[in-house]
Amino acid sequence: MSDTKLAGQFFDAAIGLLERVRDEEAGPIAAAGAAIADTVAAGGRLFAFGAGHSSLAAQDVVYRAGGLALMNLLAVPGTVGVDVMPATLGSALERVDGLAGAVLDSSPATSGDLLVIISLSGRNALPVEMAQNARALGLTVVGITSVAYATGTRSRHASGGFLRDHCDIVLDSKIAIGDAELTADGIEAPFAPASTVVTSALMQAVMATAAEELVARGMEPPLLRSGNVDGGHEWNGRVMREYADRIFYRH
Repeated sequence: MSDTKLAGQFFDAAIGLLERVRDEEAGPIAAAGAAIADTVAAGGRLFAFGAGHSSLAAQDVVYRAGGLALMNLLAVPGTVGVDVMPATLGSALERVDGLAGAVLDSSPATSGDLLVIISLSGRNALPVEMAQNARALGLTVVGITSVAYATGTRSRHASGGFLRDHCDIVLDSKIAIGDAELTADGIEAPFAPASTVVTSALMQAVMATAAEELVARGMEPPLLRSGNVDGGHEWNGRVMREYADRIFYRH
């Protein structure tokens, strides 16, 4: 880390993490992209889930210019970001047993679909049970988590397992326990989290790989264009009509 002021130090830390996941997670990124391409080619649907701030990276690939139109947000009420009052309720809901099963049972997700689950710690009941239940239903599960938590903390799930233990493919975000990259004299708590930067980059890298895989198979990736460029709305309308039975955020 270079000897700069705090803003520069954060950029250095984030860039270092991005370089690590680029170099060390190339295999899992390729596997996740291929799995998404497999699902699209086979007529399956794509879902992304995250709770709390982990939901930001999931939302970032849904109805997104330059993104796959088939990616749907699997939302658990009360856990999408900080959309509840008090905000601490969202954290409490992540520890509730049985919630994931209820959400999946009432969702359109079914066998042959793919679910990306994002959880920094991967230790709470909600992401663990989401992965368990999804796999039991026949979904392919891709997990994005910090493997450090699985070795440096205790699971909060009754099984003692973490998210990484119940996924078909695992991508390690390399984020340290506590999700704070900086310390400084006069500041008592560590600060400047980088998990959103890194996890969002991992998601976009996987989406890019999926698009590349689909082209290699002779398929046009079902991508959305920006509505703020000429012809964007028309393009998106065509894509949404063609894949209407696999897009749920428009209903």
